Amino acid sequence: MKHLYTWSAIALIVLASTAGDVLLSRAMKQIGDVGELRRRSGLLTVVGNILRHPSFLLGVLAMTVAFYSLLFALSWGDVSLVAPASASLTFVATAVAAQIFLHEHVDHRRWLAAVLVAAGVLLLAA
Repeated sequence: MKHLYTWSAIALIVLASTAGDVLLSRAMKQIGDVGELRRRSGLLTVVGNILRHPSFLLGVLAMTVAFYSLLFALSWGDVSLVAPASASLTFVATAVAAQIFLHEHVDHRRWLAAVLVAAGVLLLAA
């Protein structure tokens, strides 16, 4: 039962962290060049634009869920499994999400790296 809790928490870490990364990236791309905006309108305008952006706020919320899920996972499982599994699976999920939701180009080297990372997680889980 402890393994089910651990892997459930790892899955939640991966999903929430990936969603957070995608939402934060989308928000910052929609806001635009922060340096240019700061030069034109000032730092308070930049901070205001960022903090009012719905994607940014949802991204922060998702990252918060990921963080607390990590704490739960570490209380149920070994750090030698939780840390590498959550980090590496998040890498794989983020590559997939970046291509699907952000229409970013993910080259063959990154896909190969993602496959190798997933294989490493399988070795850890066995």
